[in-house]
Amino acid sequence: MSADDLPGQLQAGLVELGLALTGEQQRQLLDYLALLARWTRVHNLTALRDPAQMLTHHLGDSLAVIAPLRRHLRAAEQGGTRPPVRLLDVGSGGGLPGVVIAICQPEITVTCVDAVAKKAAFIQQVAGVLRLPNLAGQHARAESLAGPFDLIVSRAFGSLTDFTAVSRSALAEGGVWIAMKGKHPDAEIAALPPSVEVFHVEPLTVPGLDAQRCLVWLRLARP
Repeated sequence: MSADDLPGQLQAGLVELGLALTGEQQRQLLDYLALLARWTRVHNLTALRDPAQMLTHHLGDSLAVIAPLRRHLRAAEQGGTRPPVRLLDVGSGGGLPGVVIAICQPEITVTCVDAVAKKAAFIQQVAGVLRLPNLAGQHARAESLAGPFDLIVSRAFGSLTDFTAVSRSALAEGGVWIAMKGKHPDAEIAALPPSVEVFHVEPLTVPGLDAQRCLVWLRLARP
């Protein structure tokens, strides 16, 4: 696939995912992908180099989270509670899924935190170039953040126990964790401490990707 095919491929993926995005949002996603590819050539932000693979494995994988996230936002509104407005992407790397969420959900303030300075600097560059006032990169360790964040998300960060432990201090009262995983992580769920509970595991289908994906939704256990 050439770079000229990427807009059509993105549009096809959005149709498959049932996502409605504006033309501007689609342009921002493709511009982000181009920035990621450019920085990766110098700073090695991701192991992938091929634009088509990056579209599927990075953009597509992250876009699969948007519909479940929108359902969560709607449920909060219908339940009469304040919808989540602050999101933390832990170990964000090149901004996945944080940048994608910031583009698709401009009402959410997204902070992408990473312990590697060049990765946080890249997020800041993306926020400036794409004019995303709701996006920020922060060079820090997740356990040093106080929050509060309504939503804390991770993609390939490590075990569920590690993810929830390092970000516990940043979680707002009533907040939830969202972990992007491959196959259903039965062993990781079983290893969670009693203070953390899984309330939903949601299978995901990523357009063009023949691999198991799921979202694990967690919260502090209710007394």
